Amino acid sequence: MAELVVEAGVSGQRGLIRRILATGIGLGQDGTSRLNLKITAAAVEEMRTAFRLFAPYVDTPKVSIFGSARTSAGDPLWRAAEAAARGLAEQGWMVVTGAGPGIMEAAATGAGPQRSLGVSIRLPFEERPNAVVADDDRRVAMKYFFTRKLMLVKESSGFICLPGGFGTMDETFELLTLQQTGKMVPMPIVLLDRPGGTFWRGFARFVTEELAGSGLIAVNDLDRVLVTDSVEEAIAEIAGFWRNYDSLRWFDEELVLRLRSEPSDAELAELDERFSGLCLRGRIERTEARRAEIAEQDRPELPRIVLTPRQRAVGDLYRLIRAINELPSAP
Repeated sequence: MAELVVEAGVSGQRGLIRRILATGIGLGQDGTSRLNLKITAAAVEEMRTAFRLFAPYVDTPKVSIFGSARTSAGDPLWRAAEAAARGLAEQGWMVVTGAGPGIMEAAATGAGPQRSLGVSIRLPFEERPNAVVADDDRRVAMKYFFTRKLMLVKESSGFICLPGGFGTMDETFELLTLQQTGKMVPMPIVLLDRPGGTFWRGFARFVTEELAGSGLIAVNDLDRVLVTDSVEEAIAEIAGFWRNYDSLRWFDEELVLRLRSEPSDAELAELDERFSGLCLRGRIERTEARRAEIAEQDRPELPRIVLTPRQRAVGDLYRLIRAINELPSAP
């Protein structure tokens, strides 16, 4: 396998490529069924195609917009999706959608073809690629929902969910699950409704009264999500989340937050006092880039703070990030 990798002209990440090849050979050695092999092959092929679609835009912030394929043009929800996408595109964002009709087409229309990317699903009915992202260099088609959701979530730095059916709710719950369990780095999530609408308010009530009320989730698990009927608030939430906060990285139990602007001593002391309950031990302090960050060129130039958070403190972490974005020193 090592010789094959070299002969194929692979110059980087050879160890990982060998792992992928070894897994494929292992499936053959296991006597894996034809159906399972077809699923595996299709999934890997689809991911490769999607990775290539997104690769030219790796440094451009992206927002995924979800919503019903059945929403008609002229509906207030259509106009809201179009306006939100246009507002973020004007601030330099790209918009990622499921490439179908309805809300997806509204968002792609608002962003425009040069600011839109689509990840469509092949279905026997209903969904066809919209005209905005119909070109092959702007869209990838998936057979499986799980590979599609992976790409819709993995590549984006923010999410706006408008009312929709089972598919939209599936995508929304996927986001909330990844957020709650910490399997997704902190991201802004907006549940955007029509003016005066009750779709997401009703959803929030169900989550609060039934899920949290029954002890199935924490009472503050939905606090990290903005529920609104204002396009302006939705845009501000997505863009504002990245005003000062840049990224994070774990080092065992320690969490390093990278910022765009160095906080003052007074600001750091205020953060430490305000969020002392977030820390398992110690304080919120400044720190230098770690050796691994420098070696991997993982944002070593940015100022950093470090803390040791309690388990299940994801909600408090989001509040800390928002406080960091509101510091007077924030850009």
